[in-house]
Amino acid sequence: MSPEDTSQKTKICPTCGTRLAENATRCLVCGRSFTVGDSKEKKPAAAASVQSPKLPEVTLSLPIAIGLIFLILAIGAGTVFGVLRGTGQVVEPTVTPTLTQTPTVTMTPTSTASPTIEFTWTPLPPIEYTVASGDNCITIAVRFNVSVNSIITTNNLSAACDTLSPGQKLMIPQPTPTASPAPTQTLSAADATDTACQKVEYDVQPNDTLFGIASAYNVSMEAIQNYNGLASDVVYEGMPLIIPLCERLPTAGPTPTPTNPPPYPAPNLLLPADGAVFTAANDSITLQWAAVGTLRQNEAYAVTVEDITEGKGRKLTEYVTDTKFIVPVSFRPIDTMPHVLKWFVVPVRQIGSSMDGKPIYEPSGVSSAARTFVWWSSGAATTPTP
Repeated sequence: MSPEDTSQKTKICPTCGTRLAENATRCLVCGRSFTVGDSKEKKPAAAASVQSPKLPEVTLSLPIAIGLIFLILAIGAGTVFGVLRGTGQVVEPTVTPTLTQTPTVTMTPTSTASPTIEFTWTPLPPIEYTVASGDNCITIAVRFNVSVNSIITTNNLSAACDTLSPGQKLMIPQPTPTASPAPTQTLSAADATDTACQKVEYDVQPNDTLFGIASAYNVSMEAIQNYNGLASDVVYEGMPLIIPLCERLPTAGPTPTPTNPPPYPAPNLLLPADGAVFTAANDSITLQWAAVGTLRQNEAYAVTVEDITEGKGRKLTEYVTDTKFIVPVSFRPIDTMPHVLKWFVVPVRQIGSSMDGKPIYEPSGVSSAARTFVWWSSGAATTPTP
């Protein structure tokens, strides 16, 4: 083998120490690029200054570094706390509950309405009466305005009351007076006027105006505003309004409702005579009175017949336009005891009709004086009118 040719000039890579040709511009081992100053051959002593490869460098930004520091501190603090707690050197504080004040509910007393005082009457003692010649229970009852049954019950007489004799002492019960109704509170003039005013509730519809509503009910806009406390004539849909019908504007032309005549006088009763006695079972009792004038189309006579022998007894009221009334046979007493019946007549005027179509009347004159007659039935089976 021929000896190594050392005549060619070389250079050593200062990074990895590889020997390279003098004109090499890049180290084939470590990849370092050379400059002009690196082309000169290094002295053998330079081989001792060859540096080893550098370790990788880690670059951290400031926020990440601060975060790592806090993380390390938290881990360390947690570790220390766990060790101290395990040795019993850490005592957890006792939680003291906070008292919450509960409000006390005070009940408001409910006002109790004052009771209405009702008057009661003490029954009056009976009156002693000496039977005279010709007296019977019916005439005595009519004289003292009591029922025959009350005289029979008080004196323990027979049902027919046929054992009376002149000079006999009877106890006549006095009728119990009827208590007058308690006075009612008197309203002021303004309250009475407002109460008497007929009103209608109305909810405003879409596209409604106060002028249109007032025109529909023939009431002034000012009246509607006053009754509803409106500051202007602006209304909105669904707004509740009160329409005062008593404030309707007058209309031209004749009055649609005729003016009622003055009250009629009391009718004069004609037949039967006061205290008349009817004994036959088939009698037809006709009540007659004098006319008070020419009645109008909506006027009539109200005839009332009441059986006063039965205490509160039966009562019959019929309306006729004639001046006579035949008492129906169904109203005849069904027992054998004589019954005293009271009757009177009053002029009335129809003011309307009920829900079932029956006319509603009010007095249009003065009531007649009451008369009585006695109806002594034979006891035939007849169903009385309630």
